[in-house]
Amino acid sequence: MMRKKERKLKRICMLSTHGYFDPVPQLGQTDTGGQVVYVLELAKALTGYGVKVDIYTRWCDHSRPQIDPVPDYPDVRVIRIPCGPPHFIAKEEIYDVLPELAQSMITFIRENDLDYDLFHGHYVDAGIITLDVARTLDRPAFFTAHSLGAWKREQMGGDPDEMEKKYRFSHRTAEELRIFRSVSAQTVTTAVQQEKLEQLYGFTSDDIAVIPPGVNVHTFQPPATGETKVETGLPERYIFCLSRLDANKGHDFLLYAFDIVRQSIPDIHLVIGGGSLKPEQRELGVLSMMKGIIAEKDLGSRVHLTGYIPDELLVPYYQQAEFFAMPSLFEPFGMTVQEAMACGRAVVASRLGGIREVISSGENGLLVDPSNTEEFANVMLKLLKDGRLRDSIGERGRQTIREGYSWEAIARRHLDFYRKYLDK
Repeated sequence: MMRKKERKLKRICMLSTHGYFDPVPQLGQTDTGGQVVYVLELAKALTGYGVKVDIYTRWCDHSRPQIDPVPDYPDVRVIRIPCGPPHFIAKEEIYDVLPELAQSMITFIRENDLDYDLFHGHYVDAGIITLDVARTLDRPAFFTAHSLGAWKREQMGGDPDEMEKKYRFSHRTAEELRIFRSVSAQTVTTAVQQEKLEQLYGFTSDDIAVIPPGVNVHTFQPPATGETKVETGLPERYIFCLSRLDANKGHDFLLYAFDIVRQSIPDIHLVIGGGSLKPEQRELGVLSMMKGIIAEKDLGSRVHLTGYIPDELLVPYYQQAEFFAMPSLFEPFGMTVQEAMACGRAVVASRLGGIREVISSGENGLLVDPSNTEEFANVMLKLLKDGRLRDSIGERGRQTIREGYSWEAIARRHLDFYRKYLDK
């Protein structure tokens, strides 16, 4: 029996409209984190299969060029589309300019005679634009939510009126449901997200594929035997945490737990990376909260807030840590956890996020409830006191990532996913 010939995909349009999207991402800027890495790495891996990818985003900083090729990947371009005021808009406030962005994007595509096989939107704002553009240009629309508004609302708690005002959950979840019902198909990064679609949105469909994020295993890996140690300026022994500075990232949980840890381990430090070079007000608020806890607990000599970490230091930061901690109250997946695992570091991660589908606690990582200060501290102490356990968990974590989560493997799964619906 002859195998059906695979449809050849030539050019794909990705959309990731909020935050700062650069060919070499400046991670930690407001609304600029794992999703940017996800879309860029997926696009780069797709070119290995002969596909060209354009990534559209909002042109909020006109010092950046409109068309921006990705270094070393000539078949991937970041294309910025102007709309609204010429300055940054937080993702919760971006909805009002989306119709203009969609129309301007359609005009740009037509004027430049671009022909895409499909459109794939990432996050709710890009999903809204994807529906309009794909419908107008008569092409299929695909979607990845990355984060679900209703799940975030459930996990974060807080005063309902204040949270609604800050995050516009009602508007967001209504738009998400419209996108779920309208796209050709969608991916979710974890099976938990698929369950939440049914529990919180009442939405089920056969046109959902679970495809997790990948890791660049060629970059994120343990140091080679005999490799000279990179000088980072960090303490000899430290726990490492890396994320955007946002209210849901659980930095307060980590700081309170670390206060207990440092009382038992005199030489341990905590290094927290991430943050914008030019922080917005929301980020400044989180940073102020963190500094308040550091002052309250007299942690100033033991906690190091590095801010933005240059690319050339990121891998050494992971490699030289005792282990990696991810304390998020809400985290759809947690790509920094995967990166740490790929570097052979043991990880302590929140059991409240999607990363629990990758980690078997006690085997290739450890899962905790970060809001339980004593539990969190005890797990970190266990790793610090047992080097053999730390190393074995780190090695099993590295194997997990290399065997199932390279970007090449994830790109192949996306191509199979697309073809399933394009050939209908």
